Amino acid sequence: MKKRLCFLLALCFLLTGCASLLDREYSTAEPHSNKFWESEATGTLRAENYQDIVNDLMLLIGRHTDQAVIRFYSYDDGVSVADALEKAAAEVQQETALGSYALEYITSSSTAQRGYYELSVQLGYRRTAEQIASIVNATSAAALQSLLAAALDDEKTELTVRVGYWRAEDRDAVNQTVETLRVERELTQTPEWGISYYPVEGPVEMIEFNLASEDVSAQSDGISQIP
Repeated sequence: MKKRLCFLLALCFLLTGCASLLDREYSTAEPHSNKFWESEATGTLRAENYQDIVNDLMLLIGRHTDQAVIRFYSYDDGVSVADALEKAAAEVQQETALGSYALEYITSSSTAQRGYYELSVQLGYRRTAEQIASIVNATSAAALQSLLAAALDDEKTELTVRVGYWRAEDRDAVNQTVETLRVERELTQTPEWGISYYPVEGPVEMIEFNLASEDVSAQSDGISQIP
């Protein structure tokens, strides 16, 4: 009886002591940071510095937005604003994977307002909203074989993968993966697949596979073809 009582007391103590460990707080992640929006309803964003402009442009690309207004509160003269906007647009289009994959061009203009500059930006796309939304995330190039196999099973004509970790030798690994899969699926006599890497220069962050034909793959930059 005493043993049973001791056991119950010990159990109560353990449960009480663990209460703080089990009492955890949870939070939900929003699809975007509110700090970038001046008024989401009207498509107006805000920026306090150069990096905010870059982030705003990336947010617009993710939504496939054609035009928007950015209120820039940091700079005091139009020349600096124009330089910052031009530099940010070039960085997004040339140095980011999503920008180099999705964008055809960015045009912009600025107007001085009381307390801020109003930046009007227009974005032209060479990829559809559906193509951007269908980008698949992978931790490394090792996942490409299963992703490509699934795309073939689903009779898809293209696959775009954002790769979280990339090594210099992974380009050879990608070529080998594609060659092996084409042999396994008896596709060596079909048109070559186009493979595009983004950004075109620097570490690879995104890979686009065009699985249909040479004509389809020819629309992308930085393409290599695998027999």
